[in-house]
Amino acid sequence: MLVLVINCGSSSLKYELFDATEETSLASGLADRVGIGGGGDAKLTYRPSSGDAIERSVPIPDHRVAVALVIEALTDPEHGVIESLSDIGAIGHRVVHGGEQFTESVWITPEVIQAVEKFSELAPLHNPANLIGIRACQELFPGVPNVAVFDTAFHQTMPQHSYLYGIPYEVYEDLGVRRYGFHGTSHRYVAELGGKMLLERGVAAEEQKIVTCHLGNGCSMAAVKGGRSVDTTLGFTPLEGLLMGTRCGDLDPALVPFLMDRLGLDLREIDVFLNKKSGLLGVSGVGSDMRDVRAAAEKGNKRAQAALDLFCYRVRKYIGAYAAAMGGIHAVVFTAGIGENDPVVRARCVEGLEFLGLAIDEGRNADPAICGAVADISAPGASAWVFVIPTDEELLIARDTAALLLPAARRG
Repeated sequence: MLVLVINCGSSSLKYELFDATEETSLASGLADRVGIGGGGDAKLTYRPSSGDAIERSVPIPDHRVAVALVIEALTDPEHGVIESLSDIGAIGHRVVHGGEQFTESVWITPEVIQAVEKFSELAPLHNPANLIGIRACQELFPGVPNVAVFDTAFHQTMPQHSYLYGIPYEVYEDLGVRRYGFHGTSHRYVAELGGKMLLERGVAAEEQKIVTCHLGNGCSMAAVKGGRSVDTTLGFTPLEGLLMGTRCGDLDPALVPFLMDRLGLDLREIDVFLNKKSGLLGVSGVGSDMRDVRAAAEKGNKRAQAALDLFCYRVRKYIGAYAAAMGGIHAVVFTAGIGENDPVVRARCVEGLEFLGLAIDEGRNADPAICGAVADISAPGASAWVFVIPTDEELLIARDTAALLLPAARRG
């Protein structure tokens, strides 16, 4: 069964085609700068699994054209991996916000589209773009079922004391203001694989206590107890929690009006200030990429060192907090760009946590061979484990899509 996975942003469309039965990728790519300047400077990247990447500079005025170009690439007589659209059994879509309504992946119906539109007020930069991709696929793949996989769904198992804010309860009831959490597809993927690794080490599934650390340009952590998310660092928006590439993370809310007053910022400008000019970029003054920050810190840049220290401290603090929330810890999982590839950050994030049973094998952690691979970097004799697990959100979307399609096929 072939499943096409679509991750649609406001000016981009990421795609990957899977043989969902074998869980293998056949092709992937990206349509970039969609609709920007009329789409004249746009580029389509197509990467078949058995060949080199192909790049085309081609006008992409809208997402419908982007999907049409993806179809053209996948069915190309020379480089394509399928003969016709009829080979594709279903399409899985990443949808950022499903509110409290969606706790799992679902078939996309008119009612689901209406709900995603409603939740656009909670994710104005993401849900509308996700809907554009859905509608383009419905038009160009008539009769092919579409599935929505929600970033927020995994965190809907959080207890009320984890997701409520300390503000009047009516604001939650009337406006839906609460902690939703994001990166749920990534957290779920690595938690499931980490859970299997713990099973091999004798920890029963229902007893497992895992802290997952999604560390990239956007960062979040989750406390996963018995396979269920019980807390997460991102909140009503993706601004809360850890220090990120350009986002501030945890902040005294009274600082917002203070900064608006002293710096003369309006609502739009303070939003840009906290989301685009803060984080590693704002503290270090060097940039938002951890590689640049670390390099500057190693050369003696004090602001870069402060940014590195702050980043690792917040991760370390949340590991301890989530161990307390779950009543213990069996494993910490590092994933995403920084988590998968930066041994220095990984080591700093668990430094001093030996009292929780966490310790890293320095040689194993620094081994370049583990980049892009699943690895156990725990120190020998440690009573808890540290894993590195590359995330694969697209594969999980394909799995969910195929899982919904198979029961329907059996009924038919």
